[in-house]
Amino acid sequence: MMNRPFFIILLILISRAYGQQENLSNSVTPIADGPPIDGYYLKSDMENRKVIPYSDIRSVDVMYSKRVWREIDLRERLNASFASPKSRLIDVLMRAIQAGELTAYDPTPTVEDPNGDSFKVPLNPDELMANLADSVFVPEFDKEGNQVGGTFQSGEFNADSVVKFRIKEDWIFDKQRSVFEPRIIGIAPLISIKAADIYLEPQPAFWIYFPEARHILVNKEVVNRNNDATGLSYDDVFVKRIFSSYVIKQSNPEDLRIKDYKQGIDRLYESERIKQDLMDYEHDLWSY
Repeated sequence: MMNRPFFIILLILISRAYGQQENLSNSVTPIADGPPIDGYYLKSDMENRKVIPYSDIRSVDVMYSKRVWREIDLRERLNASFASPKSRLIDVLMRAIQAGELTAYDPTPTVEDPNGDSFKVPLNPDELMANLADSVFVPEFDKEGNQVGGTFQSGEFNADSVVKFRIKEDWIFDKQRSVFEPRIIGIAPLISIKAADIYLEPQPAFWIYFPEARHILVNKEVVNRNNDATGLSYDDVFVKRIFSSYVIKQSNPEDLRIKDYKQGIDRLYESERIKQDLMDYEHDLWSY
């Protein structure tokens, strides 16, 4: 005979499931248990997800390590989700910075930090927004309508101006776990700077420390052009490597970027060579 407390609990669960299903049905009667569900199924609870931590790595277990810088071009088809108006990555980062949930770091190169990506100097959110905002010239007129001057005032930051992101990551072989894997260290949006009516090469606007950003990205859903039921967060996209990118630099004694010694299409070939070298290293580990 069924235990009475267990039977009561079972009835409660069934009633809740039935009430939820009724809310999601094609009922033509008014819904009495709160606002209706926007759809015919409950989506994953993205807002309450928690970060899955990486496995710990001891320095004595690092058999091989190589630092790589790469760029994600949002104009590529596979990366279109990063620029979706519904959930743009730059909007996610900027809102978190303004809310004090993330720290932005100054990307300016120094003698101690030639690449400007060592997370040394935090940026004040107000100063950061002022630097990113487009300057607008506001003319001044006299009583007769003649322009007598004008001033530059800070406008609003144009998120559409960010078409690339730069990533700094380490490829590490952990002999304790026998795993060769990449781990992202930092992310930087790239913006074009205009000088003398000429747009210069895009430069980092700021750097974000990725381990800190994961707690924000894990609760932000990525919008897919072809499928609304992905259930993927930005943390999933970066950790699972669901993006297209090309290498612009690997660690080397001269601290050279690819563009410093390769030109034209040879830069792309060099980028692919570096990628292949990393894959070959992993393959050679298990060759007999």
